[in-house]
Amino acid sequence: MTAARSASPVVEVVVPVYNEQRVLADSIRRLHDYLETTFPYGFLITIADNDSTDGTWPLALGLSTDLPNVRAVRLEKRGKGRALRTVWAQSNADVVAYMDVDLSTDLNAFLPLIAPLLSGHSDLAIGTRLSRGSNVVRGAKREIISRSYNLLLRSTMGVRFSDAQCGFKAVRTDVAQALLPVVENEEWFFDTELLLMAEQLGLRIHEVPVDWVDDPDSRVDIRRAVSDDLRGMARVARKILSGAAHIPVPVSVQHARLPAGMAWQLASFAIIGVISTLVHLALYLFFRALMPPLAANAVAVLITAVANIAANRRFTFRVTGWARAVRHHLEGGVAFLISLVVSTGGLALLHLVVPAPSTHAELIAVVVANGLATLVRFLLLRTWVFNPRRAKQAAA
Repeated sequence: MTAARSASPVVEVVVPVYNEQRVLADSIRRLHDYLETTFPYGFLITIADNDSTDGTWPLALGLSTDLPNVRAVRLEKRGKGRALRTVWAQSNADVVAYMDVDLSTDLNAFLPLIAPLLSGHSDLAIGTRLSRGSNVVRGAKREIISRSYNLLLRSTMGVRFSDAQCGFKAVRTDVAQALLPVVENEEWFFDTELLLMAEQLGLRIHEVPVDWVDDPDSRVDIRRAVSDDLRGMARVARKILSGAAHIPVPVSVQHARLPAGMAWQLASFAIIGVISTLVHLALYLFFRALMPPLAANAVAVLITAVANIAANRRFTFRVTGWARAVRHHLEGGVAFLISLVVSTGGLALLHLVVPAPSTHAELIAVVVANGLATLVRFLLLRTWVFNPRRAKQAAA
């Protein structure tokens, strides 16, 4: 530990680091200068060292000695989530925040991030690189991966926030400390899981468009991160379905509750949607070897449609028996036609832009297009096909 901590800072900013000697000093000094000269509230910067093996820890100690309201904490195990959990759980600030050590996000967005939390308007706040007001500079590969991941979150988990991965977030401390016990991940999926749990509880999430410049020397293992994120999504969906996600939240939090029954429906629809997507991709790969891509996609969609509608009828909307079963399947088929049109359109557009795309590129196009169609399909199933008012009218 380090320099003396200011009494009851309004905001505590955590900067998780691991072997970041190359950028740490410049970033912390720039962040400190911004907060000291521009930020109108008391602050504390905490450098959370994740068991670094280079000169990061001695450098962090030196910065904590040289700069007021800067301290350093050393953890014996790696993990961004572990670092945030450790510091946030002990914080006595009104708001806790974190940002990536490379400061890819323009610091001018920090006060707009914090303000709605201090005013009581929101419970969590996140920077988003995916809104029209954002200005983002990064490579095509990272752009595609980020947009696909966030689209998958919205289509399968029913979330309303736009950018789960931006390393620029803040939470009211009482809210963070209430959520921490049910957030299991200790690494990169930590803040996504925190947001999923918050939205499940109806907490208010504020989004701030940011200017963001990609760090070309990022140490993130993209393949491993994607794999961990997908496993994390499946685990959170199971937790929501089992009811284990219900926790006490601060009395001061004002809930913006989901419509009756929608929390269960979103979770069930997400599980069925993930399974259907995997089956659809497997069928697409099988038929792709036998026929053109558009035909293979059409056959895959048609085969998965009947099973998907039946599963959602039984588990998501809890309709049993043969009454109106034919009507439900016919109307559900209309919803699946949207999936066919959108995914076919995505493949056609890919082949128009790229004359001979790889099978990998085709799979990405199918996943992204299906993600868009899934959201529309859920709304149609909930508001039209399985609308409880229609069932009451039919029984009357």
